[in-house]
Amino acid sequence: MDNRKLSGKIIFQGTLQCLTGLHIGASKENMEIGALDSPVVRDPITRQPYIPGASLKGKLRTLLEKATPTCLPNRNGGTSAQPVMRHECDDVSQAKDCPVCRLFGSTAGRGKNPSGQENRNYPARLKVRDLYLTPASLTMLEKIDTGLLYTEWKFENALDRITSAANPRNLERVPKGAEFVATLVYDVEDLETAKEDLKNLQLALRLLEDDALGGHGSRGYGQVRVHLESVIGRKVDDYKEPTTAAFGREVSDMNQLDDLWQYLSSEKQE
Repeated sequence: MDNRKLSGKIIFQGTLQCLTGLHIGASKENMEIGALDSPVVRDPITRQPYIPGASLKGKLRTLLEKATPTCLPNRNGGTSAQPVMRHECDDVSQAKDCPVCRLFGSTAGRGKNPSGQENRNYPARLKVRDLYLTPASLTMLEKIDTGLLYTEWKFENALDRITSAANPRNLERVPKGAEFVATLVYDVEDLETAKEDLKNLQLALRLLEDDALGGHGSRGYGQVRVHLESVIGRKVDDYKEPTTAAFGREVSDMNQLDDLWQYLSSEKQE
């Protein structure tokens, strides 16, 4: 494992807005007559729908991988009968130079590589927190009359193209207009690759807005817009002696990162 020293962290805060209904599914433990065919994932305590950080992070990784010509699929994430090919570097030396694996991490294949190395995982620099409804959206969804708590039914009817037999189904969605609090945290290990990583993160976020999050995107679900409201840079020294007056350096969006780079590269706390 190469020597990975933490220089600081960059925290992105904002909201993710649903422009169409959003469905991120949960498993059904019980089959009931008249129940939803496909429910959304909910917080087990509050019963509020939320977006798992893994869902957003996985989608961003997939989009960046598709947009990077050098990241060819090399790993089967499915089964032998139903392969799902994805890109993932096989050791640290490859991952630290890979725009996708350096940002999102990689898990090495089993066994040792030709050089005899065994522990070859490369932990992600980017962390994506679970996204929960904003207070305003929670108030809005409490007032809707759909027969469901905070969500809506979406009825569909699939037709057999040969026999025209109908196959009705119903899915649960978070309604259009709902907003979720979004927080992403990036570990700064060196400024040069950090600049490239954040450009790639910005690219993935832009691609997401013209793609879809969650399931059934080809049928109109999951169109979202990401609003970044603040970007905060913090050096390791900031965590050693945090103050309420100045805990890091904040800018309003990703187009003003030059000030953060200057702050993170400075020798002394200002």
